[in-house]
Amino acid sequence: MNTAFMVAGGLTLASATYLAGIRPRLLRWGATDEEVRQPFPDAGLIPGGTRSATMATTFNAPPDHVWPWLAQMGLNRGGWYSWDHLDNWGSASAESLHPEWQAIEVGDHLPAMPDGSMGWEVAALEQGRFLCLRMSLDLGGNPFDPAGPRPRYYTDSTWSFLLKEAPGNRSRLVVSGYWTLRPHRLQPIASVTLLEIQHFVMQAQQFHNLRRRVEQTERTDPVPLAA
Repeated sequence: MNTAFMVAGGLTLASATYLAGIRPRLLRWGATDEEVRQPFPDAGLIPGGTRSATMATTFNAPPDHVWPWLAQMGLNRGGWYSWDHLDNWGSASAESLHPEWQAIEVGDHLPAMPDGSMGWEVAALEQGRFLCLRMSLDLGGNPFDPAGPRPRYYTDSTWSFLLKEAPGNRSRLVVSGYWTLRPHRLQPIASVTLLEIQHFVMQAQQFHNLRRRVEQTERTDPVPLAA
């Protein structure tokens, strides 16, 4: 009985520590108060959507040297620059810029599965500044058209990249988005127990790998690739 109480007490303490001390930092990793507080450009795109984590990083390069790396994201394109064995099916993300992957438009499909059955759609775009990717799936993992009838149970989310100028010829990349899940009562549970931690791990690694690529290219070839 004492062991059970000790285990329960330890789990309660760990949960309280995570919720009060760790989780708030994960949800705004690297972001300023202003970046967290300001509405993101894709606000209102997801009906009933709630703001997801806001994470940010700074590059020692101007925005037009960072944008080409974002424009070429996608499986069988430049990759996602994160943990390739988890999100790029083991293929290494590109280490250089490719002119053939620079053209990107609203409505383009950036695959996340080898057969192209699942992926991110370019939902909003401001060349050189803002890229909004959207994924709309029923809970069986099947894509649906968000402009048409919705399944009874589904997830609809955006993953968006806002690129801004920063002092000293640098740039600031802020990543956030909006998300809704039906049945709605499961959304906070899924968010806290799974998605927030998963997103933090993958996004932090993407930031790390992007900074290395961008700043290495800045040292060796400081001329931006024309889109």
